[in-house]
Amino acid sequence: MALLSNYSSVYVAFHIFILALFNFNSVNQVGGSVVSLLQPYDFLYYKGVRSYFNGEWAKAAELLEKSIVTKESLFKIRRQCYDDCEAAGRDAYSKLDTAEGSMWDLWALDWVQQKAECLKFCIGRSVTLVGQLPVSADIEYEFSSRNPYNFLQVTYYKLEKLQRAASAAQTYFVANPSHLEMRNNIEKYRRMKGVTDEDFQDRELENEKHWVLYDSALQYEASSDWVQAADKWRACLNETLRQTEECRAQCVVSSQRLPEDRGVDSVSGVFEKAAALSLSLLSCQQSCVTQVATRPVRISAQEDFLPTQLEHLHIVQFKAGDISGAVKTLRSLLLFYPSDKDNIDNLQLYYETLGGDTESQGTQPDQEIVRYVNRSLQEKKLLYFGMESLDFSFIDPDLWTPEDVVPKSLREVWRAEKEKMQEKMKEGEQLEEVDDSGFFAGGPIREVGVTITMDDEVLNGTNRVVLDGVMTEKECDKIMKLATAAASAGDGYRGRRSPHTPHETFEGLTVLRALKLSQDGMVNQSDARLLHELGERVRVLLHSYFRSPSGLFVSFTHLVCRSAITGDQEGRLDLSHPVHVDNCLLEPETKKCWKEPPAFIHRDLSAILYLNDNFDGGEFFFTNRDAKTVTARVKPTCGRVAGFSSGPINPHGVTAVTRGRRCALALWFTKEKLYRDMEREEAEAMWAADGQSVVKADEEEADKSGKARSQAPKERSRGRERVTGGKDEL
Repeated sequence: MALLSNYSSVYVAFHIFILALFNFNSVNQVGGSVVSLLQPYDFLYYKGVRSYFNGEWAKAAELLEKSIVTKESLFKIRRQCYDDCEAAGRDAYSKLDTAEGSMWDLWALDWVQQKAECLKFCIGRSVTLVGQLPVSADIEYEFSSRNPYNFLQVTYYKLEKLQRAASAAQTYFVANPSHLEMRNNIEKYRRMKGVTDEDFQDRELENEKHWVLYDSALQYEASSDWVQAADKWRACLNETLRQTEECRAQCVVSSQRLPEDRGVDSVSGVFEKAAALSLSLLSCQQSCVTQVATRPVRISAQEDFLPTQLEHLHIVQFKAGDISGAVKTLRSLLLFYPSDKDNIDNLQLYYETLGGDTESQGTQPDQEIVRYVNRSLQEKKLLYFGMESLDFSFIDPDLWTPEDVVPKSLREVWRAEKEKMQEKMKEGEQLEEVDDSGFFAGGPIREVGVTITMDDEVLNGTNRVVLDGVMTEKECDKIMKLATAAASAGDGYRGRRSPHTPHETFEGLTVLRALKLSQDGMVNQSDARLLHELGERVRVLLHSYFRSPSGLFVSFTHLVCRSAITGDQEGRLDLSHPVHVDNCLLEPETKKCWKEPPAFIHRDLSAILYLNDNFDGGEFFFTNRDAKTVTARVKPTCGRVAGFSSGPINPHGVTAVTRGRRCALALWFTKEKLYRDMEREEAEAMWAADGQSVVKADEEEADKSGKARSQAPKERSRGRERVTGGKDEL
């Protein structure tokens, strides 16, 4: 075995390279009609979406369904070919450890070429050449976010196929629980004739079995049914391993693009390309940990997903009386964390409980877990070597990676990253109290007539304030009339009249649109200018009160009105706007808030300037991160401003408007000039072109003190916008 061991790492990189090279570059031609071959599912999806927007509902439904089925079929074909070609080239591989193995490179080439030939033929007899090409990142996002079902829900509704519409709506909503319009649609379907509870099926459930088992295991555990809990945890563990293997197989067989920053095109040597391709494939396979550990409703993966299941399993096995099973599971868990004191103590306890049962005490870890850990460690060694020596970029998805796997030159950075990940996992009440926004409430209010009505102490929070006297009654009346004359139904929500609740209608207006309407003589130009000036007025007040250490720029201004629908208010339990955070995605169950796209992560400070109080309901309120515990309430009235930092310290919502019309000016501010409101600047430029000046107090000072970046309109957003289209009003 000496020869094989000496060249083992080379074999790994080299055979992976050849397989990857096949996947990146191969084309295939097969005889017979191409009609029976799978077409590219992204092409079918594009055609389906085009038909949708053309109102061709039957055609749209057919093409969208076909795109979903084709994608599923493609993945199944790839996996089947992966299994069928597993033994291909085995005869050449067996010669690596013989006397003929001195020509290891030729035998390795023979082996991988035979496997490549098998895969090429296998996939080519079922999939068209175009269907084998990688799809774009946008298409991957569309399917991962289940957007085809969003289109299908509307399509089936138009076709009066309500059961199918309900199923599509449920499938989309499972992965997009904050999509309030879809929630409302589901409630409407429930009230429709012919739709039953059985129709609300998650069509993607087959790919999420491990999460169903995970939740079921937790429920049995909570009810102290240890035997059932152990069965569910074991099933969950097996399904997680199966899903991981499925993902890894797709990395090998599917066509993939190389990341641009890995320099493959800049090197000409075959071994440099072999290394880059092999590392790319290994990185894909390692990322399967993250993919499998991410719920459909979440953005981030659950850390230590597999070890967590093992920990639950050995505890419930012990409580169920299966001590030998608990020993086996705990020894498997110790493969991930071999020096964990609690686990070592538990193992000793299990041994003592077994007494003289030496056979059970000698139980070995689960061999599938042993294989999983050993393979993962070997892959990590190769990937960290690539990072150190080949300028490769790799983010380790695991917390359990031992330090000795990481080269010494990378350990300091690795430790820092690991600490960051562990900090992210920590939960506790401290999360409720920390605000790292850089704002410090209590600064001076220099505007005559403006008073501080409620501060942090009264509002039971941090960086919160309510100011009165910001507008006069006359100004409130002018903006209310402007809203009546010019606000558009569903503005910012693609025209959806009731984007948050079916019991209210929503209208909105931006500064730029108000200006354009004034130029057409539809509204008074002075009212449009006042709308603009109010944003600047609030900016100056809050910049001073929150003692912003840098410049503060208006990021977005939106005049919004909510109107209760007459006769549709009895027994309402919903909110006018559900609890949320303005710059991160709130996860109330864990009290975490993920500052990741599609959240508006550039928002730093938020404000609502109220215009009226002649309505019922519509109170603004703050909560803790559980989105349930209300910490303060603010009643709207003309000229009142509620201002607060936009981060997770300030979850907030709006109670139901049950009578009348509630109007307010929603404002967001940013410390980064790049993310300032370009619509406001366009309006200012139009005024300047007409020879009119625009008051912009302290703008120059803000520009100097802020960390301005060069303007690049195409980079205004840090990520995908939410379903609200970026006008997420307060």
